[in-house]
Amino acid sequence: MTREDLRNVAIIAHVDHGKTTLVDELLKQGGVYRENQVVEERVMDNNALERERGITILAKNTAAHYKGVKINIIDTPGHADFGGEVERVLKMVNGVILLVDAAEGCMPQTRFVLQKALEMGHRIIIVVNKIDRPDARLDEVGDEVLELLLDLDASEEQLESPIIFCSGRAGTASLSQYEPGKDLSVLFETILDYIPAPEGDDEGELQLLVSSIDYNDYVGRIAIGRIERGVLKQNQDVMVCNYHQDKEPYKSRVQAIYQIDGLNRIPVESAKVGDIVCFSGISDITIGDTITSPAAPEPLPFVKISEPTVEMTFSVNDSPFAGREGKFVTSRQLRDRLYKELLKDVSLRVEDGDTTDSFKVCGRGEMHLSILIETMRREGFEFSVSTPRVLLKEIDGKTYEPTERLLIDVPEECVGSVMEKMGTRKAELIQMSPVGSRMRIEYIIPSRGLFGYRSEFLTDTRGEGILNAVFNEYQPYKGDISRRSNGSLISFETGDSITYGLYNAQERGTLFIGAGVPVYEGMIVGYSPKQEDLAVNVCKKKQLTNTRASGSDDALRLVPPRKMSLEDCLEFLAEDELLEVTPKNLRLRKRILNNSLRMKARAKN
Repeated sequence: MTREDLRNVAIIAHVDHGKTTLVDELLKQGGVYRENQVVEERVMDNNALERERGITILAKNTAAHYKGVKINIIDTPGHADFGGEVERVLKMVNGVILLVDAAEGCMPQTRFVLQKALEMGHRIIIVVNKIDRPDARLDEVGDEVLELLLDLDASEEQLESPIIFCSGRAGTASLSQYEPGKDLSVLFETILDYIPAPEGDDEGELQLLVSSIDYNDYVGRIAIGRIERGVLKQNQDVMVCNYHQDKEPYKSRVQAIYQIDGLNRIPVESAKVGDIVCFSGISDITIGDTITSPAAPEPLPFVKISEPTVEMTFSVNDSPFAGREGKFVTSRQLRDRLYKELLKDVSLRVEDGDTTDSFKVCGRGEMHLSILIETMRREGFEFSVSTPRVLLKEIDGKTYEPTERLLIDVPEECVGSVMEKMGTRKAELIQMSPVGSRMRIEYIIPSRGLFGYRSEFLTDTRGEGILNAVFNEYQPYKGDISRRSNGSLISFETGDSITYGLYNAQERGTLFIGAGVPVYEGMIVGYSPKQEDLAVNVCKKKQLTNTRASGSDDALRLVPPRKMSLEDCLEFLAEDELLEVTPKNLRLRKRILNNSLRMKARAKN
């Protein structure tokens, strides 16, 4: 059976190339909204964090209609750290729309997601987006995509993929780069003509692979997947099995079934081959499980998700201010929350740590883990995290470490300082080419070489540089890399910061706090340009006397403190430091808070 009334397609691209904006226009022109309906921008980014940061974190399903055909569209994340989301949703589709920015061209994540799509044999529609940009390079970008397809060993059919020139914001698409289109009908027509319709045996026994999991407090876990064979009905008895034999097959029952239409989930009584459905009723179903009929429990193979490369230790907060601001502070609550995250994030790993109140959390990168930290913080959790560490592997008696493919786009005058920093971080130059007045440099760099570099990079390039990295492979260990070139300014006593104490401390370095901030002994209040740590007394008050001298009572002028974001704090952390995370504050601190005990520990080492 071939479902000519249905197409399943995913939109894949590098971060910020305009996937979610294009989906907005596809929905508008696909009859999802009323004529006069007010719709906010990037409607698929419905998570508060996604809207704030302007990035997609979770892959999401939607559907539009064109000429009587329902088109299921999956909007995927562009950031490399959320590649696990992209890898698994590609199992639900029959083809992909590869979006490439008309100015930036092929970037590291473009290569990564395209490679995954080609491995699955999907058909590709190449869309050059943002053609209305003044710095668009339409001819060159088309050639870059074809070169990338050749480089990734694409088949003959994939090399002849159609190329469409599009402006996602304006909602236009055309087959010619010289003639802008009037709407997206060219893209819709290409999807219908080029993306194959789903096929399968609608009279065979049920088979459905779970590719995504959602959670609802009322009905519990909601599984999402595409029906490969047979028909799924409401209140149907099914068998849950796993291809990798992670658990014994067991019987269960599907309760409610939903199909996605536009932005809504519509309850249905049954669904057939090719349909992407959401269903509830099976309490401990996970990503990678196959739903089959009890008569033929045949599990489907599931794509092996790339392993995590970065590890952090989450532990119960034990600072002097512990328990003041958080709602959930115990190790049991922290443990339950971290293990709950595993249900919907397949590229995350959580295991119990060396102590009863610590947990090792492994992810795809700093961004992946920082999103988890920020989400938990907003939910009312209070905990502390250690510095990120890379996960090393032992292969044939040698130590291997993860490396990243790094693409840097900078003004020509900044190339020298970037190359100097890359040299100290054991990066290997692969390619260097001019793009207009800028330089594009490609490196292979150890993952740990990027820790703490992003803020330094923005300073070196005066905010004009673009830096993108994607996991490359494990390579032999490259030797020691110094993590940080500056020391910390550490509070000497507990109390509230005073202008007089801060005025004296700011001569030693850059401060992170202003006046009137509660601090404790061992808390980091700033950083010093020197490599060693300095203890400063920011709570120091001016001793009052009855003698007055001209000029000594002038107003003390403080330099505005540097506000540290969550990513800045994680980049700043040294091995002997922790980040205290609460719903209201982020505080950097030393592991050993007492000044004299810390000095003794350092002397021993």
